[in-house]
Amino acid sequence: MTFRRLGVIAGLVALLLSTAVPAQAATSGWWKPKASAALRWQIQFSGKIDLTVPATVYDLDGDATTAQQITQLHRRGAKVICYFSAGSYEDWRADKNQFPADVLGKDLDGWPGEKWLDVRRWDVLGPIMKERMRLCRDKGFDAVDPDNVDGYANDNGVGLTAADQLTYNRRIAKVAHSLGLAVGLKNDLDQVPQLVSSFDFAVNEQCAYFKECHLLTPFVKAGKPVFEIEYEVAVQTFCAPARKLGFAAIRKKRSLSEWRQTCP
Repeated sequence: MTFRRLGVIAGLVALLLSTAVPAQAATSGWWKPKASAALRWQIQFSGKIDLTVPATVYDLDGDATTAQQITQLHRRGAKVICYFSAGSYEDWRADKNQFPADVLGKDLDGWPGEKWLDVRRWDVLGPIMKERMRLCRDKGFDAVDPDNVDGYANDNGVGLTAADQLTYNRRIAKVAHSLGLAVGLKNDLDQVPQLVSSFDFAVNEQCAYFKECHLLTPFVKAGKPVFEIEYEVAVQTFCAPARKLGFAAIRKKRSLSEWRQTCP
């Protein structure tokens, strides 16, 4: 082979390398859902998962959902969100022994076996939460729904401040994105203005019931969806305001079984 041909080949190789997508870039993106009141979604944490619900977004418990079920939903064109608690200890989770006693706060009111976490202890909680999200990613989930990220606004027993919560929530969002996952802000309405830029969507419980849905409008203004759940308010009451705000709203039972009522 002549030196000229070797030079041509070397040039072609260099060109291919220069235009190829780096490996990191191929995995650095994540799902970025768009705000729309027409989004059809389902959230289910109890009972046998109903994969036949006509929804394009599912929010399911990370531990209770299998990779096969996620694959089935993906084949239908649906996106799947992985629920886990980022701000509380639950004594029924497989990783419960990884939480030392000094990061546990008071019991969550009405939730036996669940305690608030001292979210200032990122040295302990960071690796645990990253592993939970990694497991979500490896199962095939598209996003995460980290719950109980408003401990500072509750009787948490460890003295959390609003600043502590902001730092922790931003860290959770950053880890999710580093794993290629979208991430939703669960409740924590008072901190929406500071956190909307870090999160890709919001999941809210009972903003119509508490008359606070207006606090979530920064998400829609940023083009990001709000997934609203109502337990007490009838669809005839909350659907029209939700549609006007651009929220994707459903009514559920508190057990979060397969049952749901959608807006017409």
